[in-house]
Amino acid sequence: MNKIAMFTMGTRGDIQPYIFLSEELIRNGYDVTLGSHSCWRKLVEDSNIHFEPIGPDIDIEQEAAIIRGKTSNPVLSMLRMMNFVFKMIHNSTNEIYNVCKGKDLIVVSHSQMGATEAQVLGIPTVNVTLQKEMIAEKLKPQTFWNKLIGRIIGKQTAKPYNKIRRVYGLKPLQSSDEIISRKLNLIPISKYVLERNPYWEAHHVLTGYWYDDEKEYIPDEKLAAFLAGGEKPILLSLGAMSFEAESNKEKLDMFVSAFDELGYRAIIQGFQKTLQAYELPQTMISCGSVPHSFLFRQCLFVIHHCGFGTSAASIIYGIPSIPVPHILDQMGFARQLYDINVATKPLKSRFVLQFNTRSIIGNEKHL
Repeated sequence: MNKIAMFTMGTRGDIQPYIFLSEELIRNGYDVTLGSHSCWRKLVEDSNIHFEPIGPDIDIEQEAAIIRGKTSNPVLSMLRMMNFVFKMIHNSTNEIYNVCKGKDLIVVSHSQMGATEAQVLGIPTVNVTLQKEMIAEKLKPQTFWNKLIGRIIGKQTAKPYNKIRRVYGLKPLQSSDEIISRKLNLIPISKYVLERNPYWEAHHVLTGYWYDDEKEYIPDEKLAAFLAGGEKPILLSLGAMSFEAESNKEKLDMFVSAFDELGYRAIIQGFQKTLQAYELPQTMISCGSVPHSFLFRQCLFVIHHCGFGTSAASIIYGIPSIPVPHILDQMGFARQLYDINVATKPLKSRFVLQFNTRSIIGNEKHL
């Protein structure tokens, strides 16, 4: 039996695609190990995947929210988040190296975890890329200035990976795209959402979204009764944005007031700490972790942060979106939805704290 390992760090949206991939590999007879934060052990093991703890034992969603909550600038927020994750990856290289030993293949995640360790051990790799911007346009004719700018940017983006390479005495990379497998790079996005770039090399493959319908899922009595008790609700699901403690209650108040004024029923996912001392109207309910395959199908439309997971789910389960992206990659996913007319124009996350009835109506009418 071929042994495969893969590693990822970040919020649930950063690990869920690899759970889906691992499940499919296991169904096809492979022995799969998935490494990530200890907080995701139950999530991974509930899918009957062998789990290995990698990195610090922290509440990663809370940490991500704190970092993202410090600025409304999407570029700065993204850079701070990347710096935080890269430090964890660098400090975890010994753990990753040890888990890689004896494996036949390493699936290198979008954070490039495992690529250097696999090279040192002589293990072949394939890649997974979630953001199209990370794929080099190698087949595109380059002017002198394009090449010069590309080299400058390439050296900067390669710096975090070169820190890990120095640990093993490897030559530095000139660009981060050098770390991507030359054999196969999987892009789990639908060809109906993202047109394949003609300047990509042949080993970059759009696979379509990875998902699991979880048809056997049964909601708890409270959620089931709410869904049966009226018209389809709105779903509010803001990911790590709903963990920002300082602005949490004010943000939630804005949404609740707007939904109430418009006469919408709503399901609120996240805001768990705030909701402990918060009384929602009878037309609204909060829920914790519920599979997208179930929840999205029950709702009229979704207001979400456009993480990779919620963006994919909105397409897979046919639900319109009001995007409220907070960081740069989320803006890219929001733009993909908007460009194919399944979402409104994205709202700036800082506008959420000034969210009012007019802004919801203005967006809702275009769904």
